[in-house]
Amino acid sequence: MINLVLFGPPGAGKGTQSDMIKEKYNLVHLSTGDLLRGEIKAGTPLGIKAKELMDQGQLVPDEVVIGMIDSKIKANKEGNGFIFDGFPRTVAQAEALDGLMSENGIAISGMVALDVDEEELTKRILKRGETSGRTDDQNEDLIRNRVKEYNTKTAPVANFYEAQGKYKTIGGVGSIEEIFTNLCAAIDSL
Repeated sequence: MINLVLFGPPGAGKGTQSDMIKEKYNLVHLSTGDLLRGEIKAGTPLGIKAKELMDQGQLVPDEVVIGMIDSKIKANKEGNGFIFDGFPRTVAQAEALDGLMSENGIAISGMVALDVDEEELTKRILKRGETSGRTDDQNEDLIRNRVKEYNTKTAPVANFYEAQGKYKTIGGVGSIEEIFTNLCAAIDSL
């Protein structure tokens, strides 16, 4: 079983790579962004609150995200494993995820981070915003705020997994295929 945290700032290519990793390794893809957007599309109270926060470039509270992840783990425990995309975003979430995994008799195999500089991220997200319809992808100030949030709150999660000997980083710039090949090599070495 492989339980992978795919890590990197907004616009690093996690969604694109997650789809390919999910297919190759037959993993359940747990994207908190997709889960939240599903709630927003359904117009649930959680979705309405999440949209307000996301439109301001802010993160959704831990207990909401952790609850959604817990439900998905419990519903898919018999598979080949999970790929976590966009979660955990804080050390507290990483600790909670380790706890959830332990409760379910499994563990995180490793974290692989996509390394991309801020200017490239901003350019990618603005381009994505032309077709995504997401308001938080169309405003450069919001994008820079999301990257700043990542750098201050999320980047320390790498240290959490590095301390466990479960952290690898690869370059996130290049062709989709090159990045995928490098990701698979990192995953296979976990």
